[in-house]
Amino acid sequence: MSSVELSVVIPVLDEALTLPGLLSDLSAQRKVAFDVLVVDGGSSDNTPTLAEQRLVKLGLSGRVLSSRQGRGFQLNCGASHARGEWLLFLHADSRLPEPCVLRHSLDQLVMRNREGECPVAGHFSLEFDLGGNPENLAYQFYRAKAHSGRSGTIHGDQGFWIRSVDFESVGRFREDLPVMEDSSFAEDFRRVGEWQLLPGRIVTSTRRFKSEGLIERQTLNALMMNFLAIDWLDFVRQAPDLYRRQEQASQLDLLPFFDLIRDLLSQMPVWRRRALWLATGSYVRSQLWQVGLFLDCRRNQSCWLERFDRWLRPLVNHRIGDLISAVLIRVWFAWTKNRLRQKSNRVGSR
Repeated sequence: MSSVELSVVIPVLDEALTLPGLLSDLSAQRKVAFDVLVVDGGSSDNTPTLAEQRLVKLGLSGRVLSSRQGRGFQLNCGASHARGEWLLFLHADSRLPEPCVLRHSLDQLVMRNREGECPVAGHFSLEFDLGGNPENLAYQFYRAKAHSGRSGTIHGDQGFWIRSVDFESVGRFREDLPVMEDSSFAEDFRRVGEWQLLPGRIVTSTRRFKSEGLIERQTLNALMMNFLAIDWLDFVRQAPDLYRRQEQASQLDLLPFFDLIRDLLSQMPVWRRRALWLATGSYVRSQLWQVGLFLDCRRNQSCWLERFDRWLRPLVNHRIGDLISAVLIRVWFAWTKNRLRQKSNRVGSR
């Protein structure tokens, strides 16, 4: 194949240890013509040089680009230099263990876009690299969420496939967000098109969960998803270390984030605070289906989510449901912040 069907865009920042694995997987792909664009955001560990050497050694068509730091800038930079009709955005710590996954995925997306009345983009089924350890309930749940493709469940670690023309029409990745640019793009595309689960799978690293703590990282992720959904971005833009560089990652302390939320809310008029809590209640209520999915994963069944969609959703899908949810979340927030404060005081007194 002489023409480039697909351009693979990989944003990197100090990924010298993880990037070689992904590039090796890409070099093993068969029956598809693609190029690779590694976009560096200012690495200090020789990632750009390593990437250039690996591209040559593995016989991969592509190049290394430099960009402003920030995944939004890096992803858009790579897309701007892409030659393929299709774009695939991947994280540097992702792995593609199946050698024909690009060919099969591309064929399916081409067919779906010919048949459909709206643009179709794709994402992979998500698996976690557990280093040979058995998959616990939490990872089963996160995998099932990604597989569902519901609103708020599609993120960059699943890989984003999209036609270049559709990428431009949606509006590219936001560059005003330090994080969550992938989640924002996924929901922007959902408004005009359809997400398709692709054949094959992508394997992602659990290194951040292990470094920062699974519960702590997912709690912070849930807060960010809520604020993104209700369009309150002050927290996302002002919170320090929402995503640290991997080599700097350590046990995550949630108390500073809860304190920041409290401080930002205290600066608002009462009516604005109430509106934010109510919007939060509406968002959380819309995500209650996750309880049904969690029960299905826990009991290895497939009935609770269906029951929620059929029976419980109509009972809570109204303004009163939003208000009740807002009150419960407000109580949870106060209780959690108090618990984190007590824990911090105990640690400090030792």
